[in-house]
Amino acid sequence: MDNIQILGLKGTINSIEETLNLIDSIKEDGEIIQLLNADSIVSKNHVIHGVNQAILAFDRDENLAKDLSVEIVLRCSAQRQISKAFKLLGLKEGNMNLCAILINSKNQTSKLSEIFSLDDDVFIPDEEKLIKIYDISDEEMKNMSLEDIIIDRITKLTVNY
Repeated sequence: MDNIQILGLKGTINSIEETLNLIDSIKEDGEIIQLLNADSIVSKNHVIHGVNQAILAFDRDENLAKDLSVEIVLRCSAQRQISKAFKLLGLKEGNMNLCAILINSKNQTSKLSEIFSLDDDVFIPDEEKLIKIYDISDEEMKNMSLEDIIIDRITKLTVNY
């Protein structure tokens, strides 16, 4: 799985179910399009690390979920429980900043840009909000950058398997 794209998007979600059905309808066989709440993302590196860890987990039979898309959400959220992962990174109705992960995509960027606006500014982190979301202590922040803390937590999911 070499073909991995990370896109920033903005848009309005009127219905989560309809949005997911629409995304499923544009995917071709073998493609993955996973949408995440970009407000819970520190950076593209955060997402790339989570995706790589999810793929490696499947390669090593250490996956926590049966589906790669769900494994990506787990890894990117640094959570073991699917419900917690989707609470952090799942879609919500209303205006959203989104991160789209496209794997083995036949360039669905144009179709996604018909549904949402392309906007990489969604990857500019709100550090205060992220510190609360991920329950990061002052001690951790003294020792590492926010991005490094999240990447470290993602990595520890594998180590603590």
